[in-house]
Amino acid sequence: MFYSFIIPVYNRPDELGELLATLSKQQNRNFEVVVVEDGSTETAENVVRDFESILDLVYHVQENTGQGFARNAGFNIARGDYFIILDSDCLVPANYLTLVDAAIKERQLDAYGGPDAAHSSFTTVQKAISYAMTSFFTTGGIRGRKAHIGPYHPRSFNMGLSRKVFENIGGFRITRLGEDIDYSIRIIEAGHKTGLIEEAFVYHKRRTDF
Repeated sequence: MFYSFIIPVYNRPDELGELLATLSKQQNRNFEVVVVEDGSTETAENVVRDFESILDLVYHVQENTGQGFARNAGFNIARGDYFIILDSDCLVPANYLTLVDAAIKERQLDAYGGPDAAHSSFTTVQKAISYAMTSFFTTGGIRGRKAHIGPYHPRSFNMGLSRKVFENIGGFRITRLGEDIDYSIRIIEAGHKTGLIEEAFVYHKRRTDF
């Protein structure tokens, strides 16, 4: 199966560079990366050029539309059988795609989500924010655990969906504030199988201060 990583970018090209560096170390190399520059004033063009010889990269520049619609632009460009959505402030372990590929094939998942964690290189504040967002006592108890009520609703900082899902229901219809929840609900209502791949986590920086 061929995968397409879809990554909207909003300034902060250094963050994209760190993410691309981790993608360049993936054990499974059967993928492309679609970078959607969504109205940035500080573009990632030079960062993309640095990785063009290392990764199968597509760089698309457009006026700002918001993260949901920027992902839609990536879907329309992508060549993959399966789309993987990541935030640009994530870092991805080297075995990430290997784990995702195995779980999708074994469990026949049309869409999936994965948890997030704090990397050892994160600042103390970043680690604290990560804990606040991923702890069992906060949203982590819903987003990052297998035990939950009803179908699993993937979140778009670490989310994948098959091309057939996109062709069936289209892309995001909300571009900000809850766009991933709306999309997950539509995926499930259309009868597609979703699931959490608990071992396929990403390191998610989020904001750098409170």
